[in-house]
Amino acid sequence: MARISGVNIPTNKKINIALTYIFGIGNKVAGDICSEASVDITKRVSELNDDELNVIRDLIDQKHTVEGDLRRKISLDIKRLNDLGCYRGLRHRKKLPVRGQRTHTNARTRKGKAVAIAGKKKVTKG
Repeated sequence: MARISGVNIPTNKKINIALTYIFGIGNKVAGDICSEASVDITKRVSELNDDELNVIRDLIDQKHTVEGDLRRKISLDIKRLNDLGCYRGLRHRKKLPVRGQRTHTNARTRKGKAVAIAGKKKVTKG
């Protein structure tokens, strides 16, 4: 297995797909890295030689924030928002959607599993 930025990328996948296994690299950035390193995107990771892998490693290390550094940066940004007490920070603190989504009916992923309210009866007409 090839190891880039502390991640074992799968050897049987094409290089542009395998690079997306690294946190912080998506489809677009993976394609850009491949074109900048002049590596054919139809090649599989197992078909790459050491020189091509080293060029890709160097590009990722120099130009992109990935894995641990990126996770640390994101958590520090959220902590900063919480400390400031701004609206987004308060929403993070309450574990509610941050970007303006409605919460009356949706947001179950963010809020967690629905909990029934004890003692609430359904209103019957009669």
